[in-house]
Amino acid sequence: MIRLLLCSVIALCPAAARAQALSGTQVASPGVVTPLTLDEVLRSSARSAPQIVEALARVRQAEGRSLSAEGAFDTVFDVDGKSRVAGYYDGTVVEGRATRPLTGNGGYFYGNYRASRGTFPVYEDQAYTNRAGEAKVGALFALLRDRVVDERRTRRTLAGADIDVARFEGEMVAIGVQRRAVDAYQGWVAAGLRLRAYRELLDLAERRRGAIGRLVTLGARPEILLTENDQNFVRRRALVVRAEQDIASAANALSLYLRDDNGAPLLVSAERLPPDTTPLAGLAAASPIKAPVARPDYRAILTRIDQSTAKLMLAENDLSPRLDLRGDVGKDLGAVGLGGPSRTPLEATVGFRFSVPLQNRAAKGRVAEARAEIDALGQRSRFLRDQIAVEVDGIVIAVDATERLAAIADEERRLADRLAVAERRRFELGSGDFFLVNQREETATDARVRLIDAQARIASARAELAAATADRAALRLEN
Repeated sequence: MIRLLLCSVIALCPAAARAQALSGTQVASPGVVTPLTLDEVLRSSARSAPQIVEALARVRQAEGRSLSAEGAFDTVFDVDGKSRVAGYYDGTVVEGRATRPLTGNGGYFYGNYRASRGTFPVYEDQAYTNRAGEAKVGALFALLRDRVVDERRTRRTLAGADIDVARFEGEMVAIGVQRRAVDAYQGWVAAGLRLRAYRELLDLAERRRGAIGRLVTLGARPEILLTENDQNFVRRRALVVRAEQDIASAANALSLYLRDDNGAPLLVSAERLPPDTTPLAGLAAASPIKAPVARPDYRAILTRIDQSTAKLMLAENDLSPRLDLRGDVGKDLGAVGLGGPSRTPLEATVGFRFSVPLQNRAAKGRVAEARAEIDALGQRSRFLRDQIAVEVDGIVIAVDATERLAAIADEERRLADRLAVAERRRFELGSGDFFLVNQREETATDARVRLIDAQARIASARAELAAATADRAALRLEN
């Protein structure tokens, strides 16, 4: 029915057809006649919704930053060479060095090889090596500042936490998208069921028109009765037209979440409407939330607190004095060179470096800033924890209330149907009132529509509860 309605609209409005063609929205294949399920919509949305795909890209972006931070621990190899091309001395020296930062200390290991030829002035005596060159290995260890934390390790920690934050924020985006997808699907189903109810009401008036026409022809009924029935028929047809517009709008909204394999929106056909009200049950009842930490937004705040704590530790580290211990072992190889035999024995050296900041107001400012940020995030997490508890309790109350209202609406619909059937039978037997039978039928249809709306509200409340409790399984967001 939706496709027929859209075709008529497009035929009357070429501009609308061009807009649909430009929008890229596709109409689902008419060959597909299986009812559209909520599970199909949620899985399609989780796979192809642009907001979810964008959130996954943000995670990859954070992973790229983390890889860049790991680059601070890469082994670096460099070569330095120098040759005197003019002057009294003709010395040439080439040195290669590899440095490997430590992952658990602010120091590093290194190894180098140096070889020289020719002569050097006395103030460059250290340039001489034996004929096969000199090999040396050494290390530097931080004993105070940079021992526990340093800038490169903190940067790596922050980058790793950024991945978690991006993932948690992506989960919240996905939960929000799936929550809206449930509403869009339930709105489409409810619109289809309302259309079905109004069409059945219209069919009653249409069938009755033929019977009344025969009675009027035979003189058993006044002609004004046929006119009154036509009036009811026109009014009910208007209800059908409005319901057709509602389901077309609902299908259009649903196309944001129902997509094909290429991610293009699909405009679902009314042929795929479920045969009954079963899909209005919505999601399964969400399991009670174990703790606020189950919510990705709360976990994101906790991760940001960890990041601020890492910044505080780095700032406090900068207030400490520096004491570095270094040592190396070197050995010249091969025959004695021009520098003499003093380079042949194994050499070992140790040393240290000590420095203490006298003011260091920059580090003190970073300490104060990090502590204030931790306090602010702590208050935010406290408020969010309370907000989650209040939100979940409120939704549970709403679910219970809507379920009770739906039960009442179902009872009202059942009684209204009984009255309508009884009044219709009386009218067909000639003892009923035409106005009353129409009123009974319309009251029964109104009760049926109110029940559909009540069931849709239950589904919406359950989806909201699943989102509030971060029920990934119910929202089809399993990894």
